[in-house]
Amino acid sequence: MEYDFILRIFVAAVLGAAIGLERELRAKEAGFRTHFLVAMGSALFMIVSAYGFSDAMASDLHRWDVSRVAAQVVSGIGFIGAGTIIFRKAENVVSGLTTAAGLWVTAAIGLACGGGMYVLSIASTLMVLVGLEAFNFILRKIDRRVKAKSEK
Repeated sequence: MEYDFILRIFVAAVLGAAIGLERELRAKEAGFRTHFLVAMGSALFMIVSAYGFSDAMASDLHRWDVSRVAAQVVSGIGFIGAGTIIFRKAENVVSGLTTAAGLWVTAAIGLACGGGMYVLSIASTLMVLVGLEAFNFILRKIDRRVKAKSEK
């Protein structure tokens, strides 16, 4: 059982690192280490929530809800994500929203890994990476066309 838990944390860390690497290469606010730690921590919280209190859950005196810790990960990641969002009043620009959303989805991927849902976790990570790269490519093309039209 312990090796399975280690595998879950390892897979979460690798998937989080993959998303973080993309963010790092784009020089965004939260990069490799942050995403790595968020995914790994989320997986660990999920494992501890589901299996860490098995002795206490054997008692009929108490009702335990293992999903409560996972729900708090969702709330807690909001604080980390909020730290990446910056509003620059002078330029009237908000930046860091994609990074905050990336941390949020990285936490979800970590929770899924902690729950042993490897296929879902890997598919989600691939979708995140494709989405980030594809949208970046599309937005650059649109920017080029807009600039070309405005120069005419």
